[in-house]
Amino acid sequence: MMDRPLLMKQLLWRAERVFGDKRIISRTGDGEDISYTYAEYAVRARKLAQALTALGVRPGDRVGTVAWNTHRHYEAYFGVPCMGAVLHTVNLRLFDEQIAYIINHGGDRVLLIDPDQIPLIERLAPDLRGVQAYVVLADTVPETTLSPVHSYEELLAAQDGKLEFPDFPETTASAMCYTSGTTGDPKGVLYSHRSVVLHTLGLCLHGSIGVREEAIFLAISPMFHANSWGIPFAAALQGATLVLPGPHPEPKHYLELIDRHKVTHAVGAVTIGVMMRDLLERDDPHYDVSSLDVLWLGGQAPPRGLMKWFADTHAVVVPQGWGMTEASPLVTFTALKSKHDHVAEDDVYDVRGKQGLPLPLCEVRLVDEDGDDLPWDGKAVGEYHLRSPWMASAYYDDPRSPASYDAQGWFKTGDVGVIDPDGYVQLTDRSKDLIKSGGEWISSVELENSLMAHPAVAEASVVAVPHDKWLERPLACVVTRSPVTPEELTAYLLEHFARWWIPEEFLFVDAIPKTGVGKFDKKVLRARFGEADARERYRAEASR
Repeated sequence: MMDRPLLMKQLLWRAERVFGDKRIISRTGDGEDISYTYAEYAVRARKLAQALTALGVRPGDRVGTVAWNTHRHYEAYFGVPCMGAVLHTVNLRLFDEQIAYIINHGGDRVLLIDPDQIPLIERLAPDLRGVQAYVVLADTVPETTLSPVHSYEELLAAQDGKLEFPDFPETTASAMCYTSGTTGDPKGVLYSHRSVVLHTLGLCLHGSIGVREEAIFLAISPMFHANSWGIPFAAALQGATLVLPGPHPEPKHYLELIDRHKVTHAVGAVTIGVMMRDLLERDDPHYDVSSLDVLWLGGQAPPRGLMKWFADTHAVVVPQGWGMTEASPLVTFTALKSKHDHVAEDDVYDVRGKQGLPLPLCEVRLVDEDGDDLPWDGKAVGEYHLRSPWMASAYYDDPRSPASYDAQGWFKTGDVGVIDPDGYVQLTDRSKDLIKSGGEWISSVELENSLMAHPAVAEASVVAVPHDKWLERPLACVVTRSPVTPEELTAYLLEHFARWWIPEEFLFVDAIPKTGVGKFDKKVLRARFGEADARERYRAEASR
């Protein structure tokens, strides 16, 4: 057999040669969308590689991006790795200190930045030790103190796009992302060409999101976070129309794009799904989302009430998946088996409420505190360990890596839950977010999901707070959609949980703080409301 390396240029080759007439659509923010073909896109990706070479970028060098989901950012998704360099997407929603740390630790030599991110990079520039050039993703360069600085379009205009991308080992690094750094500094994950190609194939299979040519995908998940869940790569391979929401997107922009471009699949965080539902319920203005078949929501489990609302109101299926930056990111997906074809609706939602089946080539273990395997019986609770060809084997240049892997090379996720006899993974919590009350474990995730199924609740996050007798008790921070009392929420939860699970306190807040990738930021809630005095002060101020 031909021993051909798995390289990302093969994905681009198929997009250009087989699906060259299919389109990429990018919202600009000024009311006009940019639309062009995969054939035109491939030429621009090669021009970018030539321009970066002219700036001194060599194979193995890091090229950082600080940018939104736009066509120019997407061109770097292939232009940078196919030349042998490493695409390093930087989460622009992190704190300045974290962004500077990530750029320096990753070793970025060139930064591609959106114009609105210039003030951020100007603040950080004195501390960015290795950056040798800045490229503004625009026609011209606005006034700036950055130097040397170049216009993206002017750089591309100087190239002919007639470049043959080289061959190299499939284990060559292609892209780089950093974890969100919830504990300590962010940790870097290097993806190889091989891992990206295999993960991309996984996204195109039946039993996952199933990217295909006739689909129109709206990539809501940020391109600076875990490669927008791999959708940009899979769309190119399969020739799916790709819609990019552009700079500073809001839920109304997603609905406008679905309406205008007849999007069939949208992919984003659960919090985005909640906000889209709220806008659709108001129906002012009216958005036609009848084209939408699938709204894949991730980052945390979508509440059953949200899944049912989209299905009942708009005939939209809301699946979920489970993954992480270290896994490229997808590990499982909530595909239904043939045995579920004729079961009751509630049973279907019981399955969709789980994180799903392991994708092909992904192995999952459930282990106890001693590292021994637990049964897949839907009852035994343990930690998930993972192996797959698109799973990182270590963190980049990080002495903490060995602690994240066991002696057999399994990655220790820190996620806790069960696996049922059919192989469905169901998370109950992150190990650090479990609440141990009186020696018994309480799952904050299960409480949150149940609370967000209440019609009066928009968002809910549950954290542990200190307790004199039980050491820890759950505190529920709740954002409401309509008036509701703690007593009503208590009665609602008692229909699903034992009394000792029920939060003794409900704190009604205006918003739940979120991380840079849209997840509930529980560390902020614990810091803000961990002390009883702080909660009382908040209630007193809110009542004024």
